[in-house]
Amino acid sequence: MSERRLTITAGVDQAIRRHGQETYPHECCGALVGRAGHVTEIVALPNTTEEGPRRRFLVRPSDYREAERRAGEIGGVLLGFYHSHPDHPARPSQYDLDHAWPTFAYVIVAVAAGTAGDMTVWYLKDDRSNFQEGSLHHGENSHPDAAQAVHG
Repeated sequence: MSERRLTITAGVDQAIRRHGQETYPHECCGALVGRAGHVTEIVALPNTTEEGPRRRFLVRPSDYREAERRAGEIGGVLLGFYHSHPDHPARPSQYDLDHAWPTFAYVIVAVAAGTAGDMTVWYLKDDRSNFQEGSLHHGENSHPDAAQAVHG
C-alpha cells in the first residue's frame, strides 16, 4: 500500500481539536465528510460506548446513517472517522484496529491535560493486520462557512 494522503481545511482541523478539548477527559468521535481525500466538514457524533468513554468510542449504526445522510446533503461522501486520545499519543490502539473498516481514513488527535496536540491519519492495511500512517495536509477553506461541525 503506498502512502495515502488526506487534506483537511483549517476549519476542520480546528473543529476536531475543539471537539477533543470539549469532551476531555473522554474520547470524542465523529465522521469526516468531503470528496477525493479532501475533508470539508465533520459530523460530531455522540460517544455511546458502555466500555468507558475515557478510553473507548462507539459509532452506532444510527450515527453512521446520520453521517452518510449529512454527507449526501452537501454532495460529499463519508471519508472516515476521527476520535481523540485523552492523555495518550495520536496512534491507533488495538481496539481501534479491531473496529476499523477498510477504505476509511482514521484521524486521531492527542489531547493532553485538556489541550489538543498532535493529529495523525491512519489507514487500515489491505490485509487488515495493522494500520499504516498516512500523510495529513492542510488546505484552504473553500467557503467562509466550510468545515463547521454538525453536531448529531
